[in-house]
Amino acid sequence: MKKLSFAVGSAYTGLLALIIVCIDQLLKSAMPIGSEKGFTYIAFVAWAVYFFSGCTLKGGVRALIGYAVGITFSVGIILIAGLIPSVFFAVPLAVFIVVFAVLYLEKMPWIDLIPAMFVASGCFFGIMTYVPEATFSTATTVEMIYGFIGLLFGWITIEGKARLAKLIEK
Repeated sequence: MKKLSFAVGSAYTGLLALIIVCIDQLLKSAMPIGSEKGFTYIAFVAWAVYFFSGCTLKGGVRALIGYAVGITFSVGIILIAGLIPSVFFAVPLAVFIVVFAVLYLEKMPWIDLIPAMFVASGCFFGIMTYVPEATFSTATTVEMIYGFIGLLFGWITIEGKARLAKLIEK
């Protein structure tokens, strides 16, 4: 990649980051929770997930599926932890049980992007822990919307930079 092409691609990516922040500022008030803070971080994390999913449309779809699975298993962890009488071991045991099951998904096509599941789970627990009015439903809604935005912007980044490079390097 030539220096000019690299510089233009970097500026393009910076512009996309600016757009994500603007989208959050416009979108956060429509979210069922967190309207005072927004969830830009989820979009940025999902953007990165797109890159480690292979930078392909198929990888992005697998990542979105991974987000849904990760959120589902996070809900499972919370529910299982509620059934365990030990205050100290409730969450650790629930995590063990769920992670053990999750890792078997590596054998299933389209549902095998384990890193996306872990990232989604981390974001979900972040919402559930730090957004006081969060419920399973509202946290899922917010995370899937912002996760989709981030994955979409990952795709836009790759496609746009490739097209810009072709234009510049002619």
